[in-house]
Amino acid sequence: MVSSEEQIVGIIVIALGIVILMSAAIIAFFYFSRKKIIKTELEKASMEIEHQKEVIQSTLITQEEERKRIAQDLHDAISSKLNVVSLNANFLTEADISSQDTNTIGKQILSITSTILESSRKIAHDLLPPTFEKFGLKAALEELCDEVGETKKFQIRCDLPYAEGFLPPEKELHVFRIVQELFNNAIKHSEATVLQLTVKTEQNRLSLQYKDDGKGFDPDTKTLVKGIGMSGITNRVAILNGTLSVDSRPGDGVQLTIKIER
Repeated sequence: MVSSEEQIVGIIVIALGIVILMSAAIIAFFYFSRKKIIKTELEKASMEIEHQKEVIQSTLITQEEERKRIAQDLHDAISSKLNVVSLNANFLTEADISSQDTNTIGKQILSITSTILESSRKIAHDLLPPTFEKFGLKAALEELCDEVGETKKFQIRCDLPYAEGFLPPEKELHVFRIVQELFNNAIKHSEATVLQLTVKTEQNRLSLQYKDDGKGFDPDTKTLVKGIGMSGITNRVAILNGTLSVDSRPGDGVQLTIKIER
């Protein structure tokens, strides 16, 4: 017969064993949970680093595209014309040049320099419109819409219930460049007759919607998308941590929506 004391000791031993097992299970649970949390945090940090790399890469690509565009504009609009001015100026140094030729060349130089000055002002305006710098995004977009409308090539509808200062100026400039690129694409490629633009703010979100009735394109054709300037728009949206959706089919226009959280 087992004595009552031995029974009590046995119960205590069993209880201690259960407590030890439970403690070990709890320790193991917290250990593996903590390990899993650390792993998750590391994966999250790695994703954030990768995202930042992509944003930086997008920024560099966009900047490089802008440099190429500016260089091309300077070459087409200024450099080539200055070569003509230089050539005409050399003619003026010739000893046997007649007064009539001098007057003709002088008028040519005056005409070309006037064109160069106008081109320089346009390039400077494209780099940073004075209206944007003085009055902000909404006024700059209104001016851009007016300029496109004045070409008489499109019927343009702009709805801009944008809360001024919703985004910091450096982000507003990216939004302006996106709209500028959309309009440039429309002028060069779309064959559209109607352009529609809406830029509005709701709570903590900016929503940009663009639509045209042009020839459209296949969004899955990456080389075509890149060729019509969508890569620059995509890069800017990435810089703004926004989302971009494009709905287009050949012959059925383009509908584009961008959402940016503040």
